[in-house]
Amino acid sequence: MTTADTLDRGRESFERQAWADAFVQLSAANRETSLGPEDEDLERLATAAYLAGRDADSEEVWARAHHAWLRLGGAERAVRCAFWLAFGLLGRGELARAGGWLTRAQRLLDDGQLDCVEQGYLLMALAGQRFVEGDTVTAYAASAQAAKIGDRFGDRDLAALAQAGRGRALLGLGEIAEGMALLDESMVAVEADEVSPVVAGSVYCAVIDGCQEFFDVRRAREWTAALTDWCAAQPDLVPFHGPCLVHRSQVLQLRGAWPDAMEEVRRARRRFSTPAGQPALGMALYQQAELHRLRGQFAEAEEAYREASEWGHPPQPGLALLRLAQGRVDAAAAAIRAALAEAQDRVARAKVLAAYVEIVLAADDVAAARAAADELSEVAADLGMPFLHAVSAQATGAVLLAEGDPSGALAWLRRAWTVWQELQAPYEVGRTRVLIGLAYRALGDSDTARMESDAACRAFRELGAAPELARVEALAPMAASRTAGGLTAREVQVLRLVAAGKSNRAIATELAISEHTVARHLQNIFAKLDVSSRSAATAFAFEHGLV
Repeated sequence: MTTADTLDRGRESFERQAWADAFVQLSAANRETSLGPEDEDLERLATAAYLAGRDADSEEVWARAHHAWLRLGGAERAVRCAFWLAFGLLGRGELARAGGWLTRAQRLLDDGQLDCVEQGYLLMALAGQRFVEGDTVTAYAASAQAAKIGDRFGDRDLAALAQAGRGRALLGLGEIAEGMALLDESMVAVEADEVSPVVAGSVYCAVIDGCQEFFDVRRAREWTAALTDWCAAQPDLVPFHGPCLVHRSQVLQLRGAWPDAMEEVRRARRRFSTPAGQPALGMALYQQAELHRLRGQFAEAEEAYREASEWGHPPQPGLALLRLAQGRVDAAAAAIRAALAEAQDRVARAKVLAAYVEIVLAADDVAAARAAADELSEVAADLGMPFLHAVSAQATGAVLLAEGDPSGALAWLRRAWTVWQELQAPYEVGRTRVLIGLAYRALGDSDTARMESDAACRAFRELGAAPELARVEALAPMAASRTAGGLTAREVQVLRLVAAGKSNRAIATELAISEHTVARHLQNIFAKLDVSSRSAATAFAFEHGLV
């Protein structure tokens, strides 16, 4: 086969998006006769290397193309090569090296006083840097300016990147509806196949990141499915598999396909582990920890949360919920209070508030739970996402139950149940049905309470949600809210464990409450039964069929 034949095969593979073969063929042609930049074969080779996951090769070829264009006097194209080289470095977290290339590119434009589309690409690099730093105003302004340059030069790649950048910045500025609309619009060019594969993948990830961050699970599910299909059509594609797999894992988790979600996140971990040092590994580790926690694999969850923290991903609220599941209520409460104190903006706080409500209720701090539920309700109303409305309604229902208002709780819990059903979220449906059952039990409707409890048990059993299943099964035998001696359902639980010979510490661990709370329940039990010892309370339990 001649060099021309090899080159033709490489170009044909590139057009078919067979990235690995394109890299092999173009590399072979390059070895036989050094490729030049004029016919774009060097840039094809650099792009194929990047998309096939050969980062070092891609970097070397982009640098070579950059210098080749400088020798030919093509400063604009040299800047373009420098941008894409920096783009790859930024994706791998090599910020200093990326910054060096971007500074060089900007100097070339400034020295030549060049009015070209590459000015817009460098503005997008600036927008990305400012967005990461939290300066969303500058990020939006830079993206808007880049969009105008893209339109003026008819560059669809730049226009799509800028559209997505403006949308992400608007989300950060609180303009949720307008931001989501711009993100959707940026996807039009992607789905119409109007942009290059690198830009298409970048826009996909920007859109899905925005949907995930701002709780738009319906959009996240839709675009994640589209990204998965897009990646599947390019089996050699590497750079976008990692984020795609983590997002897909999150979507599968919500839908209750936990084994599939675990497999996806394991693949994401492998993707982010090579090359070493990618910050996104922390995101994958945290997601894996969440799945372990939900399935009752506490040791594995603990290790994954620790690793996620080492890679810079906050371990909360998941780690606090793990402590709660382990019966370490005081540790859980301390951790979640610290996490909420650190969360400054409303989106960050919304990610913590639901766990905060659950944990402080277990610690019997109903007033704190009420304040958090009210704040969560305000955020949900402000952002307007169904997912947040369901989370908020569920938290409010739980607080009303703790406040002794089961009728009011039922109204909120039914709202939450409806939205969770619409979102096809079986785990959350099950958790809400547990609370609904408790509300009916408090109202004296034991038959409906039992049906709700049984439905929740079935859901948790199918999911493999061992901790929730154990908790519901522990609650299932409870009688009505008020029983012999005027005891509440929780007091009956405590009395049964006392009658079984459990210590206060053991009771606290089993019921996931504090020892102080157990002691208070015992004081109430002794007062209601007019007894003064654990043995006398035990005798009452046996006499009245509570054991």
